[in-house]
Amino acid sequence: MSDDTEENETVEEEDADEEIEETVREKPKLEKEKREKKKEQGVFSYYKVEGESLTRQRPFCERCGPGYFMANHGNRFTCGHCGFTRYKQDKD
Repeated sequence: MSDDTEENETVEEEDADEEIEETVREKPKLEKEKREKKKEQGVFSYYKVEGESLTRQRPFCERCGPGYFMANHGNRFTCGHCGFTRYKQDKD
């Protein structure tokens, strides 16, 4: 009689495992969002041509000198080479 109860328990365990696997399979796969390609930036994006003249869009670093442009972070400019930060003045 103990053999029958053991067989019933193993059958019940197998059924429970199958139910779990089925619930996992029922979930729909989410589609991966495709990232948009970033527009390549080059040195040409730091200048603006107006007629016959060139104007710089970003300032040079005061420590590193000409050739090292500072990054524009909204409220400040930062040099990526030396870490120098210059805060923008609020226009009120």
